[in-house]
Amino acid sequence: MTSEAKHAIPVEGSARPAKKARVDDDGAPRSSPREYEDRAALVATLAGEDTEDEAEEMRMLSKSQSEPPKASDLYLDTINRAVLDFDFEKVCSVSLSNINIYGCLVCGKYFQGRGRNSYAFAHAIHDDHHVFINLETTKVYVLPDGYLVSDPSLEDIAFVLSPTFTPASIATLSTPAHLQRPSYDLSNKPYIPGYVGLNNIKRNDYMNVVIHSLLHVPPLRDHLLLSNYRGKESELLKRIAGLAKKLWNPRLFKSQVSPHEFLQEVNRASAGKFNLEKQGDPVEFLGWLLNHLHKDMGGTKRKNSSVIFSTFQGEVRMETQQVLVRPDTGANEKPRFDIDREIKSSVSPFLFLAVDLPPPPLFQDSVEKNIIPQASIQSVLAKYDGQKTQEFAGQLRRFKCQRLPPYIILHYKRFTKNQFVEEKNPTIVNFPLRGLDFKDYLDATASHPSTIYDLIANVVHESAAGTTHDKGSTVWKVQLRAGGGGGENEKWFQIQDLIVEEIRKEMIVLGETVLQIWERRQDTSSQSNGMDVDRS
Repeated sequence: MTSEAKHAIPVEGSARPAKKARVDDDGAPRSSPREYEDRAALVATLAGEDTEDEAEEMRMLSKSQSEPPKASDLYLDTINRAVLDFDFEKVCSVSLSNINIYGCLVCGKYFQGRGRNSYAFAHAIHDDHHVFINLETTKVYVLPDGYLVSDPSLEDIAFVLSPTFTPASIATLSTPAHLQRPSYDLSNKPYIPGYVGLNNIKRNDYMNVVIHSLLHVPPLRDHLLLSNYRGKESELLKRIAGLAKKLWNPRLFKSQVSPHEFLQEVNRASAGKFNLEKQGDPVEFLGWLLNHLHKDMGGTKRKNSSVIFSTFQGEVRMETQQVLVRPDTGANEKPRFDIDREIKSSVSPFLFLAVDLPPPPLFQDSVEKNIIPQASIQSVLAKYDGQKTQEFAGQLRRFKCQRLPPYIILHYKRFTKNQFVEEKNPTIVNFPLRGLDFKDYLDATASHPSTIYDLIANVVHESAAGTTHDKGSTVWKVQLRAGGGGGENEKWFQIQDLIVEEIRKEMIVLGETVLQIWERRQDTSSQSNGMDVDRS
């Protein structure tokens, strides 16, 4: 070939053949290294897109205030408050991610991001839904335009998503004045904040009654309502604070709350021990929750190191002595403490007091009134009078309280396990609603506060008749005091999942009580008046 032909100049009008793309074996074009770099840059752009948008928010907001209203502001009338539900876990409905989530205010679905390549942006284009709220910051945006909306009509949505309280707004929650100001939901149905139903998603009613009971204890309730957990606090603490704010929210869109978000975290933190799928024991859940909240609030083993300890922790003295069988002991005589031998004594803290129920009779009485066994609360509390003894593992034990907390949690040991089944003790405990005196169960000192307590929460168990614990038919209910002071100023509500109804005071003692929370009465003038049984 000649040099002229080798370096021939193309004739005018002829076209240089285009380079062929490199293809893989299957015929698909192969990506070049430059294309891989472009894709990586795109991913990085998506990750930082919303961050850049946040940086421009203030500039856009000030600009929107000086300009006339945009046409896109008309989209605000497409918001449908009836479908908004912020109780469930905040994850994207497409990617299932929980990072940077926005809620569509038209259909209620959750989507991730709001940049041009985000799922929220695509939803705005394809479904013609344009108003979105950031579930973390409660800021509202119009997509696909992407600008921030500042409109007073959206304040109620932000308050439902993230309620806020002040010391003045919570000052009357435990007073009769709270009952005189009912709130109304979107359907104009009245409800009393704090006394709303909790959704039973599957079998989580045993956790619902514990949640209600704890969130009606004023020191813990007020601490959570006034909290602002935005830092490195545990997720469990953040979610129970969020649930408390929703439960006491006076501006709910619907007069019920779902604990789904909190219970999902409980399931994770307890490694599946407490979940939504199977029935459980509220006493076990209460003990686990109190200890975890104490730890997450920065509590230590020291007294009053958290609001949990300062509210519920007391001290009990236990004396033990080895049992010796003496030849002069009668056949039916029970072992008792011998003052001539060594008695070991120890003081331990407690978060709740466990009391034993008397064993039910083997055969029913022919007299109708004795068919259901009954016991007084004084007889079961006698375990802590410092004189009644128990025999356990070859040792005698007796108990007496050294310090009573502001709120006493009583656990009635109604269920016992044997080799075959879990048995239920059907004994009914008779107790007053007000004026229970614990002085006989305390080594009282002159400096100890009042020993008069009033009931504020009562958890009852219902199941099929009999002495076997049938978990399949188990129903848990909680009875909560509203107002206070007795008489007409005090009402009681019974809550079973979503069912909230007022209950007569005479009916409260008729259930199979498992848990109770007693509140120390502030005034000490009634110390010597004995038990004030509320008959109204």
